[in-house]
Amino acid sequence: MMQDVPFIDLADPSVSVRSQPVKDARKASWYAKTPYGLAVLRHAQVQALLLHDKLRQGSHAWPDHNDVKGLFADWWGRTILVREGADHARLRKLVNAAFAPRIIHALRPSFEVLANELADEIVSKGECDFMSEFSDPYAARVLCMILGLPREEAAHVLEVSAQMGLALGVSFKENEEIIEKATHQMFAYADGLVENRRNMPGDDFMSTLVAASDDNDRLSDEELRDMIVMLVFAGIDTTRNQLGLGLAMFLERPDQWEILAANPELAPKAVEEVLRVRPTITWVTREAIEDFEYEGLTITRGTTLHLLSEAAGTDPSVFEPGFDITADRKRHFGFGGGVHHCLGHAIARSDMSVAFSILPPRITNIRPAGTPTYLPDSGNTGPKSLPIAFDIRG
Repeated sequence: MMQDVPFIDLADPSVSVRSQPVKDARKASWYAKTPYGLAVLRHAQVQALLLHDKLRQGSHAWPDHNDVKGLFADWWGRTILVREGADHARLRKLVNAAFAPRIIHALRPSFEVLANELADEIVSKGECDFMSEFSDPYAARVLCMILGLPREEAAHVLEVSAQMGLALGVSFKENEEIIEKATHQMFAYADGLVENRRNMPGDDFMSTLVAASDDNDRLSDEELRDMIVMLVFAGIDTTRNQLGLGLAMFLERPDQWEILAANPELAPKAVEEVLRVRPTITWVTREAIEDFEYEGLTITRGTTLHLLSEAAGTDPSVFEPGFDITADRKRHFGFGGGVHHCLGHAIARSDMSVAFSILPPRITNIRPAGTPTYLPDSGNTGPKSLPIAFDIRG
């Protein structure tokens, strides 16, 4: 069966997971061969394999797939993202406290103040680079609010996290030196935070993490640093990318922007629609822990499966074509699924919905104002720059 299936060169930075060849492959088969293993392309199979008991989280192998060694690779192999079983559950339970619904609800007014503050700075100009002038500072300052970090440190953690984020794209190897330097900087930053909170504990989440590290049954010193680095790194990079991709979708469908402007209460649905059709996390990875059969295919132990979230989220057997923030949809996989679903999904949904409720009522006639630049459209993706122009809504 394998010799008859399509091949998608996901390792090629010029290959887009949204391209026609990927759509053609999805039509021909529920899976395709890639340089990394198998790509799963259809909604039903992605949903089933996310929860399959013969698969584990597969991202631990990403540095090896790219022939990368060093500090980032070592840290990556220890993180909560790739831990399994009771070890994963223990770490997840500890961090979940930061993302409780009451905390998210309490932070929402602060998100609204921040979104309006950044909007004030761009609205009167009639144009901006959406990434550098809204998405980047918004994501970084939100993260600082959540973790109790000083706001003036937002620019630094944004820069370092964006450089580390290059590791999650298909250009990992060519950016290895930048990523290693940024990882060293992030480790030093985390060590400084720990020392500060041990000397002057507060009532913020970071102080709670540091206090937990004194209990050897819960969080070791290494786990503490690894967790802080993951929270800062992932908390900024995915949100900034997803906001940019969302704005890019609205540039293609300005009619949807106008619907949102008239009905800002649709912002949560708009976020879900963006996550469905233009997710920053373009695939979720699993790895076979033993040989097993699935839909006539023998999947051998150690095989990597990339479950393509955009391909599944736009599968025509499940979804009507198009981008419609008013539509009721079946579930998407923009935040993964199963025990490894994104830790910060509730915060990300909240802060993005705030941004998409604040901006549309203030600006109209949004349009491109230059050539945007993007990370490769595989792995974790998003705009590096997104110049736009707009009119003040009367």
